[in-house]
Amino acid sequence: MEITNYIRTFDDFPEPGILFYDISPLLADPEAFEYAIDSLYSIIEKNPPDLIVGIESRGFLFSTPLSVKLKCGAVMARKRGKLPGPTITNTYDLEYGTDTIEIQKGAIGPYKKIIVIDDLLATGGTAKATIELIKNIGAEVIGSFFIIELNGLGGRDEIDTPITSLVSFDV
Repeated sequence: MEITNYIRTFDDFPEPGILFYDISPLLADPEAFEYAIDSLYSIIEKNPPDLIVGIESRGFLFSTPLSVKLKCGAVMARKRGKLPGPTITNTYDLEYGTDTIEIQKGAIGPYKKIIVIDDLLATGGTAKATIELIKNIGAEVIGSFFIIELNGLGGRDEIDTPITSLVSFDV
């Protein structure tokens, strides 16, 4: 199955000059979605993690079914202010300002094997910040997984874990 057939693009979203890669058709087609999950599973099962960290918010859509198949836990990495209770944070630079990623305190323990998953790798800022946050807790990030990778934006160079992407596009 060709996953690229289930990805559409939108010009100038969410702002002018941005080409948005939309996974909604992939999620809407049960066979294509199952294929994506099974493709990731077949790679991850060879070195299974203790936990999967899904990055807000589309990363949750893949981390949760994978955690069920792998029989491991799932943890959410969210933007500031979206998780209840005490959190552990990492603030990182964006092109125009800063942002903060958070994980609930106690959700990840030291020495745990973690994989990180999101729908898209572009510049790598949020994934890098999430990985740094996990490492600061004392856990080991054994891999980063993405449905889409945008070549030419430098994301792969920002991340110091093995990276797997199901499809890539040159931008």
